[in-house]
Amino acid sequence: MTQILNDISFLIQRFRWTDLLDIVLVTAVFYILLLLLRDTEALVLLRGVFFIIILLVLFTSLVDLPAFSWLISAVLPALVFAIPVIFAPEIRRALERVGRAGNVNFLARSRIISEEQFKETLNAIIQASGRLSERHHGALIVIQRMQGLVEYAETGVPMHAVVTPELLLQIFYPNTPLHDGAVIIVNNEVRAASCVMPLSASGVLNRSPERTMGLRHRAALGISEVSDAIAVVVSEETGSISIAHNGKMIRRLNMERLQNTLHAFFQPTEFEAGKSLWARLLALINVKEPQEKHGGQP
Repeated sequence: MTQILNDISFLIQRFRWTDLLDIVLVTAVFYILLLLLRDTEALVLLRGVFFIIILLVLFTSLVDLPAFSWLISAVLPALVFAIPVIFAPEIRRALERVGRAGNVNFLARSRIISEEQFKETLNAIIQASGRLSERHHGALIVIQRMQGLVEYAETGVPMHAVVTPELLLQIFYPNTPLHDGAVIIVNNEVRAASCVMPLSASGVLNRSPERTMGLRHRAALGISEVSDAIAVVVSEETGSISIAHNGKMIRRLNMERLQNTLHAFFQPTEFEAGKSLWARLLALINVKEPQEKHGGQP
């Protein structure tokens, strides 16, 4: 016991503030890494890799196996080159998140519209979603925010039409040419319809108690993982309305909660015209996400 206390005292005497900073930085790196891999299939794979490595280290240290130890020591460094290949989708998604966090793209909108105009657009989306839900017509409506969605709009049919409930109802009417795929809304116009969205690679939907969510929900979650867009999805089977944002799904929304959530996501300061670049930057930083999310995240 005395030896242990002496060792602890020895370490404390030589502990500097740079050592504390070093520990904090390493901890932060591992925390951010685990945070980025949360809710992805890569996290399960990473656990398996760590388990195998720990098992091999213990096995080779407890038992004297020269040939096997040499084989393990030769193979493990090769994993450093295999990691970028194995975790390529997760690394790409993490870099996209970092890029979106540092991206202040005020030219993503083709024009700045007033708060009243965009409220009319949101109300049209809300009315159309309610009527689509009553009729059990499946729909996927993607609303662009600061990050442009040009590459996804190019996969669909250009529309450039003013957003109205009747237009959205017609687009998503069953068996019409444009009912498959997503509608992309920019400002107060339908930029394109029948667009192809990336499917979610996370395991969020797999952990849902009801496994009835299909490609529309996976596409809504997928576009929210690779962009800052808001996706409104109407289930064809149940008629339920959900919202996907930032890799999370808010489910089973009624009309009132749908309206409150959409208006909370799109703060009025984001659409005020005539602001300076510095004022817009402050407005972007101060935008808060809606706090009421207790209605359906799986």
